[in-house]
Amino acid sequence: MSYSLSERSLSRLEGVDENLVAVVKKAIEVTTIDFGVTEGLRSLETQERYVAAGKSQTMKSKHLDGKAVDLMAYLYGKPCWELTVYDEIADAMRTAAREVGVAIRWGCAWNVPDIRDWNGSMEELMNFYIDERRQ
Repeated sequence: MSYSLSERSLSRLEGVDENLVAVVKKAIEVTTIDFGVTEGLRSLETQERYVAAGKSQTMKSKHLDGKAVDLMAYLYGKPCWELTVYDEIADAMRTAAREVGVAIRWGCAWNVPDIRDWNGSMEELMNFYIDERRQ
């Protein structure tokens, strides 16, 4: 099945780095799980609110520079938070990053600066990162 970004998702890519936008647009073409963009470029005021509310840990968010996007999985047209579907979306982002030629880091695995270089599954990468953080 082929998916496409909604107008709302496309509008949320405004101000985001053009290379990252290209990766997201390619990823929606190759993904096995539908997804949308929930947030891209973030204002300083929004970031301050997120930190104060505990929704973010830092005032150095890549969202402030348009270098990050948040994606939401959809199953049967409804939002889904099951981790396994996000592994699938991460696989699509890795494939897209390789095709477009753009380095990309995944928020569930900050220990790998460019997921294009990871040859295992994204689930393994996330679990490796979690284990590393626990130590």
